Amino acid sequence: MATPSHPNGSHASPQQRRHASAPDSSRDVVRTKVVATIGPACRSEEAIRSLVEAGVDVFRLNMAHGSMQEHQESLDRIRRISESLARPIGVLADLAGPKIRLGELPGGAVECVEGADVKFIRGSESHAVDEFTTTYAPLIDELSVGDSVMLTDGTISLVVEEKNAAWVRCRVVQGGTVRSRQGVNLPGVKLSVAAMSAADWQHAEWAASTGVDFVSLSFVRSAVEVKLLKELLRTRGSVARVVAKIEKREAIDNLESIVDAADAVMVARGDLGVETDVASMPMVQKRIIRACQRYQKPVIVATQMLDSMQHARRPTRAEATDVANAILDGADACMLSGETAIGEHPILVVKMMRRIANETEKQYLADRWHYLEGHFHAAPGSAGVPVQEFLPAPEFLVEGLHPITQAVVDGASRIAGELDAKLFVVASKTGVTAIARSKRRGAVPTVGLSDDPAALRQMALYWGVTPLAAVATPDAAAILEHVTAWGLREGRLERGDRILLVAGSGFGTGGHNMALVHEV
Repeated sequence: MATPSHPNGSHASPQQRRHASAPDSSRDVVRTKVVATIGPACRSEEAIRSLVEAGVDVFRLNMAHGSMQEHQESLDRIRRISESLARPIGVLADLAGPKIRLGELPGGAVECVEGADVKFIRGSESHAVDEFTTTYAPLIDELSVGDSVMLTDGTISLVVEEKNAAWVRCRVVQGGTVRSRQGVNLPGVKLSVAAMSAADWQHAEWAASTGVDFVSLSFVRSAVEVKLLKELLRTRGSVARVVAKIEKREAIDNLESIVDAADAVMVARGDLGVETDVASMPMVQKRIIRACQRYQKPVIVATQMLDSMQHARRPTRAEATDVANAILDGADACMLSGETAIGEHPILVVKMMRRIANETEKQYLADRWHYLEGHFHAAPGSAGVPVQEFLPAPEFLVEGLHPITQAVVDGASRIAGELDAKLFVVASKTGVTAIARSKRRGAVPTVGLSDDPAALRQMALYWGVTPLAAVATPDAAAILEHVTAWGLREGRLERGDRILLVAGSGFGTGGHNMALVHEV
């Protein structure tokens, strides 16, 4: 006769518990985070609240558009809503960077005909339909014969045929309509432009003064540029995390050092897909995500993830697959740009992003549950064949993480899987320990505890981590009581469930040196 088992498996055999340890669907938690861009379609307080309730974890302020007053108003609204809902919400200020744009065109638009010639000329105004100006004054000096010039996100392609001191003549390889102020990409061209413009410096200083949680640097080419922004923020008293946007070929060439220097990374596929061969984009994305996994850095996948939903109420099959594959690659967050900023269905698109993430994670975690919480187990029905690793193990400690903490987190993750724990709790002042747990892709949902509001908002970006405010205390019993009350209230725990707590005991050489199992 079968042995009766406790609902949490406490009287079941270890083998039974492991085979029954897939996450309880009644208490599903979407682990992949959603970043949404604020814009005209969702700037009101009511719209922002609806987006938060739909599942947005971090809001992006695109500093390339809108006034400083508008960004300040958006930030104030986000903070009010976050406080009223008692839910930490991160804010990302996205610096425009050295984006090159066309000047004003005669009539506002020009048709580039395949095989025809166009010229880039000096100055700020053009009066002929085949003469273009740009916002980048040294362009003519830095282009060479044979260089490619891409317009309108790569839909129009030119090649440099001739140059002199006054102009550069290009032949249209792929035609189309180009409009005033649209973007110019120069794949493979080494530019002398500074990483941050005067406007970027102003925006970064505003972000530091207002307590923005993340600041992203566009068109990063080297680790030095990342370090300069970090220094700017620190000298102004900011604890904001710096996000390096990978969107230039030089960034791919210097990927390891840039990921090492940054606090987080964004796969900015819009310009990256123009600056590099679009056919290589999927593998470049995987390479960036894997580097972030090795260096324990959160990574956001961005641009056109559900682009058709700017107008449609449902995504294309390709878009849904794209989001799922980004999650399977190891993305911590997926970002919505025009879909929420100017789209017709900002709430629907956030809900759809979370639906896709939820369905993907169910299968993803069920398939890899035993590996994620202890790869020495074999999957149910696998006849003892061990589950293969799908992401590289972290190789480097994230800045501020003690090696003892890393070891305790790793060991506790295996214990959580063995005991079919329902929550993995990390008590962390800065949130760094939560990163270590997040990058292990543990199947047991993680709660990140802190008494620092900034750390809680930053934890909103970390995969699988639910930030929870708590009063600072060295007392493990008080921490567990707080988490238990919250878990029961939110439906995340039931009587008899187990919690795994990682914290510091106050003894030893430093770091989080204690893993404690608690039964509710």
